[in-house]
Amino acid sequence: MTLQDHFRTLARYHVWATHRLLDEHVALLPEADYRRDCGLFFNSVHGTLNHLLVGEGLLWQRRFLEGVSPAGLELDDEAEPDRARLAQRLKQSARAWQPYVERLSEADFDRPFRYATSKGEPMSAPFAATLAHVFNHATHHRGQITAALTAMGHASPVLDLIYMLRDEATASSKP
Repeated sequence: MTLQDHFRTLARYHVWATHRLLDEHVALLPEADYRRDCGLFFNSVHGTLNHLLVGEGLLWQRRFLEGVSPAGLELDDEAEPDRARLAQRLKQSARAWQPYVERLSEADFDRPFRYATSKGEPMSAPFAATLAHVFNHATHHRGQITAALTAMGHASPVLDLIYMLRDEATASSKP
């Protein structure tokens, strides 16, 4: 498997896991549980989802897809107070990675990735590892949300990558 193939898989997984979490579980949460401080780093399910939008959609996507490093954003900023719009924006953000990854060449993964922090400090890190961070970061916070759902007594989704691969294999074997 090439790095490009690996990142294509991660981009597909990111969409699959985001949709599964939001559509099948978070959408069913009562408002009080959705906004309840349940001890997550960003307090609530809503706070954690907002953090994902800020980190992924407003910072890393702009850095990767547009070559722009936004300044002044804080990781706990509330980018979208409305939960339905927040879910839509997160799903849109997840989908945006797929065409980007498709355009990358194998050589792109070996180069440095240069950007500026939200405080304007210049940074350079390995491209592949930095892109992996984006997908890993989302997986980390989805895991926190699933733990919070369980702790609140709600059903929690199975989001393991292997289940997406099984879903894909089943779908491709159907006539």
